[in-house]
Amino acid sequence: MCGIVGYVGEQSASGIIIEGLRRMEYRGYDSAGIAMISEGSIVSDKKAGKLANLVDSLAENPLPKAQIGIGHTRWATHGPPNDVNAHPHLGQQRRVAVVHNGIIENFTTLREELESDNADLISETDTEIAAHLLERTVAETGDLTTAMQQVCRRLEGAFTLVAIDANDPERVVAARRNSPLVVGLGQGENFLGSDVAAFIEHTRDALELAQDQVVTITRDSVEVTDFDGTPATGKQYYVDWDLSAAEKGGYDWFMRKEIFEQPEVISDALLGRHTPEGTLQLDEVRISEGELRDVDRIVVIGCGTAHYAGLVAKYAIEHWTRIPCEVELAHEFRYRDPILTRNTLVVAISQSGETADTLMAIRYARQQRAKVLAICNTNGSTIPRESDAVIYTHAGPEIAVASTKGLITQLIACYVLGLYLAQVRGTLYGDEIANTISALGQMPDKVQAVLDDAETVYQLARDHIDASSILFLGRHAGYPVALEGALKLKELAYIHAEGFAAGELKHGPIALIKEGLPVFCVVPPKGRDQLHDKMISAIQEIRARGAKTIVLAEAGDDSVKPFADELIELPVVPTILQPVVALIPLQLFACELATLLGNDVDQPRNLAKSVTVE
Repeated sequence: MCGIVGYVGEQSASGIIIEGLRRMEYRGYDSAGIAMISEGSIVSDKKAGKLANLVDSLAENPLPKAQIGIGHTRWATHGPPNDVNAHPHLGQQRRVAVVHNGIIENFTTLREELESDNADLISETDTEIAAHLLERTVAETGDLTTAMQQVCRRLEGAFTLVAIDANDPERVVAARRNSPLVVGLGQGENFLGSDVAAFIEHTRDALELAQDQVVTITRDSVEVTDFDGTPATGKQYYVDWDLSAAEKGGYDWFMRKEIFEQPEVISDALLGRHTPEGTLQLDEVRISEGELRDVDRIVVIGCGTAHYAGLVAKYAIEHWTRIPCEVELAHEFRYRDPILTRNTLVVAISQSGETADTLMAIRYARQQRAKVLAICNTNGSTIPRESDAVIYTHAGPEIAVASTKGLITQLIACYVLGLYLAQVRGTLYGDEIANTISALGQMPDKVQAVLDDAETVYQLARDHIDASSILFLGRHAGYPVALEGALKLKELAYIHAEGFAAGELKHGPIALIKEGLPVFCVVPPKGRDQLHDKMISAIQEIRARGAKTIVLAEAGDDSVKPFADELIELPVVPTILQPVVALIPLQLFACELATLLGNDVDQPRNLAKSVTVE
């Protein structure tokens, strides 16, 4: 997830672009850059780190004045965050400049094609490939819009591309596929942005683009086509949010915005992971297949929410690979003198890549000669750098302290890892892996279906605003969901909340049940008949003792209805994948209840986003 700005008009382009980037820095702060057209040439500057570094550079070495340009704040995917990999990227002749959001899945093939034709590629990014292709194509066609259409037909993946051509100082051309892009409609000027925060100080009239569309803006016109060049139209609307709300996409909290971004980030987390036939390809996993076949034990480490992602991973990895898998709290791991060998794979999960407890744990693991694979959201952070391999989650910046989309993409990465290990070791047939990949590919739509019914969950929060304690129960992969649901309430609502494995009830926790106590119950899909029926029995037990049961069960499961005081229906998914959809209502509930209680949802008391001390 990156921040993109485009401008053409009568004002100073640099001022407009820097302002827009500042308002969208939450979308990416690994690097920032700007490119403009001045006197028939591309002028550009870009710097690693936060936007302030670019601003300082421009103050020291100002660019010539211009009235057309593009800008970018980066959240790194291909290549570490440095000056060279920062956007914009230019073609070899410096005629075309491009900024990009998303992932071009077939960039390796395209890069090889360009290199075989003597292209001088200086970065590690997929974006530079697009810049070179565009420049070569515009040289042939003489028209940037036509070139963009042709290039987009060759690209696979999800992307927003925005480009300028030094030989055409009147137009900015952009394209969208599965990645956000909106047009700001002004008087004598027009804008492009990843979202309306890019231009809301200048206009509230906006144009929403559909999938696979190209837009060309000049000072006085906006033209939309599809990738084949057929004229098309966008959806015009008026932005009635204030600036603060616009930065959050119209939501009251970054957390709520991030909850609703989850369909998009699940898609991003899966991009480039598999071939059309369903064969997994993990370019970032630099541990050889031979070494992975020798793995005889897996230890997953993490803290807080990342630990719960590991608990879900255990169910998936053991089921698919038959490799024993343990899950440990990173801060306890090295202090118990764990037994590790060359054939142990340690999987370290961290959103920030800087979690001190997890970092010290992986250093210990590598000292013991175990292999370490990181699952992380932050490209170039310490934990991936010090690991043998990494799977980046591609969730984009997560601003709210309480993790939502970070957790969901960690789950996706864990599933992908489990399936990849099964593929390498031959413990699943190819069609079994392809079917599960297909099921994962349906998860964005499944999650969106849950989000579409958010009002049901919000009403539940309103109904329980006076609750002083709430419990969560689950079985199998629903047990970590229960733990996470309780954690979110503790973090945000500051009330007592506990998650339990439902089978533990009769071993003590049932003593907590009293009249009117709200209990969330995560019911396994009906396909797991034994677990499903045992969960129903647990619900009956607590309901008989006065608990108010809030049941999460798959749609069509009529057997739970007699025992549910409130029912939240979940889309039908495989049992191991159910946490992805079951977590969403619990996130919504915690966010809404904390809002109703007047708490700061994005910055809960006593908490920090990344724990960088042990």
